[in-house]
Amino acid sequence: MKLSEILRNEAAPIWDSYLVHPFITGIADGTLPIEKFRYYLIQDYLYLFDYSRVFALGVVKAPGADMMRFFADFMYSTLNGEMDIHKSYMARLGITQEEADGTKMALTNLSYTHYMLAVGQNEGIAELLISILSCAWSYEHIGKHLAAVPGALENEFYGEWIAGYSSDEYAAGNRRLIAMTDALGEGADTERLKEIFVNCSRYEAMFWDMAYNMGDR
Repeated sequence: MKLSEILRNEAAPIWDSYLVHPFITGIADGTLPIEKFRYYLIQDYLYLFDYSRVFALGVVKAPGADMMRFFADFMYSTLNGEMDIHKSYMARLGITQEEADGTKMALTNLSYTHYMLAVGQNEGIAELLISILSCAWSYEHIGKHLAAVPGALENEFYGEWIAGYSSDEYAAGNRRLIAMTDALGEGADTERLKEIFVNCSRYEAMFWDMAYNMGDR
């Protein structure tokens, strides 16, 4: 099996739980209270800056120019592509730049990003990439599931979010991440990579809890 398949199988029960989480089912049927999505949006906006820093560490640690460009491309697309979805919703919800930048990261969010950054700073390039993969890939998993729910894509508020994460463009980026994962996985410590992937998948579940509860428990 390819490393990506091993990782995906290892985290399958956690990923299945995302699809029945009340935050996700609320997006699916359009019943998620706007204030919960507003809270999520600001926290995810803050998350993406640290997420981008992990890609930046990949540029620093990359052994050659091609891999440097790989990580640099993803850092750029996160800061200038995925951020566009957030900025569009922020404008619709009246969230100012000052409010977003002045909001403190929730403890769950802070713990998650610091875990990724610690892996990126202290471990190898394969471990760094795996710490990123769960977030990117699981959003596609959720997006495609939601896109298949009748009427979800047509929702006047949440449809744009679903469209972004179920798009061919987003999936193409993930295919590049997965291909690099499989390439770096040859001869790597699979048990450690599985541990990182599962930990980050668990953090994703905790992030959805945090968003739905509008704070840490």
